[in-house]
Amino acid sequence: MALDPALLELLACPIDKGPLVHVESESILYNPRQQRRYEIRDDIPVMLPEESTVVDAAEHARLTELIEREGLRPTFDT
Repeated sequence: MALDPALLELLACPIDKGPLVHVESESILYNPRQQRRYEIRDDIPVMLPEESTVVDAAEHARLTELIEREGLRPTFDT
């Protein structure tokens, strides 16, 4: 089951309050500014900073390329 588009429009990073990118193929929400990924478990975004993962430069580059290749957009415009 995909996340509800109305819910996605409301989701922001709990750390910097900016938009996230939903990478459905990896079941994550990604904050490229913080290089931080939030897992989606059982169709529920886990938005706790202590549960998130900071990715290294190689993973950030991979995710950024995936986001660009798939034309993924942020959860909202700033």
